[in-house]
Order: sequence, then structure tokens, then C-alpha cells
Amino acid sequence: MTGDIWTLPNALTGLRLLAVPVLGAVLVASGDTSQGRWIALALFLAASLTDVADGWLARRRDQCTDVGALLDPIADKALIATALICLSGLGLVPWWATVLVLAREAAVTVLRFAVLHHGVIPASRGGKLKTATQTTLIVLALVAPGWTQLLDAVVVATVCWTVVTGLDYGAKAAALTRTRPPSLRPAAFPGPDLPR
Repeated sequence: MTGDIWTLPNALTGLRLLAVPVLGAVLVASGDTSQGRWIALALFLAASLTDVADGWLARRRDQCTDVGALLDPIADKALIATALICLSGLGLVPWWATVLVLAREAAVTVLRFAVLHHGVIPASRGGKLKTATQTTLIVLALVAPGWTQLLDAVVVATVCWTVVTGLDYGAKAAALTRTRPPSLRPAAFPGPDLPR
């Protein structure tokens, strides 16, 4: 971890955070129109690309910072949560799916901070796939809201995988607390490649 917070990766994370209220405003104001959904799609994809870029740049430039490690998952979750809540408000994604996804994300966030004194659990491929399924759901709902059968299938797959990876994270956290004694101070904040 470096001490300098003024880095390009952190700037990209900041831009992603700034994109969240803009995305929400577009969906609330014109999400019921095709033009509004395309604008929202462009914003969502651009913000999602910054998630890929900031982690890659932070590792490549050796610019991993505590601030970036803290803000990166917050920005990711805020982006996904805002999109899902707005899409549910528009009737494009069922509320039960959004509630389950957000409950899992909140539970994992609380659990992650609860076990920091024991260590950090590295990200799994399942967690990365979970993010990919959530992104696919949001993109599909924006691009083709009329494809109800396909959309329903993606909703079920996304929710199931989100819940499964949440349970897996809980099991790993429990194992960590049993095998590692707590340290005197919390472990470093999880970086861009740590549990989501």
C-alpha cells in the first residue's frame, strides 16, 4: 500500500462514484423511454470499465492505497445497487431479486469488516462471476426489457449465484476466525481483487 491518495486509479474510482447519482437521475427521469435506457447503459458501461481499469492500473503502477482499497468496493456496490433499485422501480427487474442481491452485499460487507482482525479472504472466481452475472442482468434489462423469458432466466441465475457466493464467503470467514487468532490491529483494507 502506498500513502499517496492522488493517483490515477483512485481518480477512476472517484469518477465511478460520481457516475452513480447521474445514472440514478437518468433512470428516474427517463428510464421508461428507449433513449433514457440507452443513455443509462452508456453511463453504466463506462463506469463498469473504470472498475476494470483502476484495479489493473493500481497493480501495474504499484499504486494500491488504503483509500482506493476502501472506496473501490463501495463504488462497485453503489453502482450495482443504484441500477437495480431504479430498474425495479421501473418494473424491469423484480423487487424480490433486488432485495436479495442487496441483502447479500450488505451482509458480506459487514462480515468482511467483522473478520478484519483475523485477516482478509482473497477473491474467488465465484465472486468475479457474481459481478459478471449482475452486470449482465443490468445490461440486458436496459437493452432488451421486452425479452421477459430470457430476462427472467438471468434474474434467477444471478440471484442464485449471488446467494451461493455469499454463503461461501460466510463459510470462509467462519473458517478464518477458527484458524487465525485476532491480531492487535485490523488487517489492511481489502484491495480491488478482494471479496465482492
